[in-house]
Amino acid sequence: MKKLWLIGITASILLGAGPSEGEKLFKAYCWGCHHQTAEAFGPSFKTIASKRNKGEIIAQIVDPAGTYKTLGYRRNSMPAFDDLNATQLDALADYILTFKEDR
Repeated sequence: MKKLWLIGITASILLGAGPSEGEKLFKAYCWGCHHQTAEAFGPSFKTIASKRNKGEIIAQIVDPAGTYKTLGYRRNSMPAFDDLNATQLDALADYILTFKEDR
């Protein structure tokens, strides 16, 4: 029994803890229009991370209609995700910023 427990603990360490909260939110809210490194309907997270800071990313998620011109977009087709709480927005913005190339 102890050997099985030890094998389970070792496997979980080697395989990692699974997707982060930010990655889970990406898959639930963003993946239909954005991809991590490839352009899709919307810009890739790689592109976003290279041009935006965390505050700008969160502002665009919460109020795209109010920020798209300021951020240099000609039009807005992104819906507002105002149902995300501050912790979720922080996790999602942090996940997006992991794709910044010059980190």
